[in-house]
Amino acid sequence: MKNTDFMLFFIEVSLFIFLCGCTPQSDPAIGQSGFKDDFERETLGAQWNNTGGPYEIRNGMLHVQGARNKPLWLRRVLPRDVRVEFDVRSDTPDGDIKIELFGDGVSSAETASYTATSYVVIFGGWNNSLNVIARMDEHAKDRVVGPSYKVNPGQTYRMKAERRGETITAWADKRELAKMVDPKPLSGRGHDHFAFNNWRSDLWFDNLAITPIKSAE
Repeated sequence: MKNTDFMLFFIEVSLFIFLCGCTPQSDPAIGQSGFKDDFERETLGAQWNNTGGPYEIRNGMLHVQGARNKPLWLRRVLPRDVRVEFDVRSDTPDGDIKIELFGDGVSSAETASYTATSYVVIFGGWNNSLNVIARMDEHAKDRVVGPSYKVNPGQTYRMKAERRGETITAWADKRELAKMVDPKPLSGRGHDHFAFNNWRSDLWFDNLAITPIKSAE
């Protein structure tokens, strides 16, 4: 293939990827049927991008402890409005259950300081004292702190987080943890992935379900 032909081919492929709305890592979009993962297998597989944390499957569940803000990104593009649900248990008193919504699918902490590319949802953070939704920086003044509701070690919760328009809300067992209204919502390429995250708590995740939210709901 001549250099000019190669360049034309490269441009055409790049344009196709752009028009399809794919991410730089060419992850497929979550369709109307949604996405589910019950972790009933031995390894995470190619649909997950581990950025360096000790994520592993044990007894049909996703386990992590001590990831130090190195997320496990799902290689799927989220719809604009979406509901994410999963079971989770913390086996340490500090609670600290953490996920990321609408991030870039690849970022992780390079140092002790970490600024996310997403909305960070935290249940029982800061030694089980705060429930938070943050826009990229979980320590920033614009984070939203919800009602006091601690994580009980050993208890399994059904957590849910969703975005509808400008509003991001998180719940644990149908109890609202926090709600954020963002007039400039994170969206588009670089803000379209989901991740499990962790600092040092001992966490077990299961039965992930991601469902597009239709405007009529």
